[in-house]
Amino acid sequence: MAYFSSNEPRQLFELQPGKTLDLQINHPVPLRLKLTLVGYETGKYILLKYPRVARASDYKDVLIEGNMMIVRYLMEGNKGECFAFRSSIKHVALHPEKLLYLEYPKKIENRQLRTQQRTSIHIPATIMLEGKDNEDGGKINGVISDISLKGCGFAFKSKSDKTNVNKINVFVCIQSPIDGEVRVPAKVCNSRNVDGSVNVGIQFLDTDNKIPKLLEQLFIEPSNS
Repeated sequence: MAYFSSNEPRQLFELQPGKTLDLQINHPVPLRLKLTLVGYETGKYILLKYPRVARASDYKDVLIEGNMMIVRYLMEGNKGECFAFRSSIKHVALHPEKLLYLEYPKKIENRQLRTQQRTSIHIPATIMLEGKDNEDGGKINGVISDISLKGCGFAFKSKSDKTNVNKINVFVCIQSPIDGEVRVPAKVCNSRNVDGSVNVGIQFLDTDNKIPKLLEQLFIEPSNS
């Protein structure tokens, strides 16, 4: 696993609007906030929604111009990476909506979350909730977008932009050309919905070692890096 390193910093901020950023502020009091990205202009600023507050005075001593913070965010994909950078509050907009402008980072560092890189693929699959073998409501049809011996990315379409998959145990059902349907026990680690496209991160609980045989039958050779 690679830890934060400044040897090859990522200079461009590439997160899409609607994603969540984690802000760690240490002064004048320790504070962690998860705020939604509105947009950004490369090299100038990053724009976030102001947190919902019960009182107008909430955060008034913390979310002020010039205050420093560490910002973290996740990027899914073949490697699954966590990015982080230092920034400060550039401006607090009050109208027409309360928004935070952060200084665009001079350096963005990252570390890889997955110990094993996944191979990008596109094969039909189903995830099934435990205990609901015969109920259509317990099945979700979609595609596997990437896979390794440890887990996979699963994607499906939804009519609602609110749909997500809870962090529960499931079965990942994949058709083998030799053995027919193969059910692999797994658990959902994360889920995100972007305009009705739902992406689910899944970890295999493959105690019977079905995955190596299945990948061999599908002519998939996941990287060992």
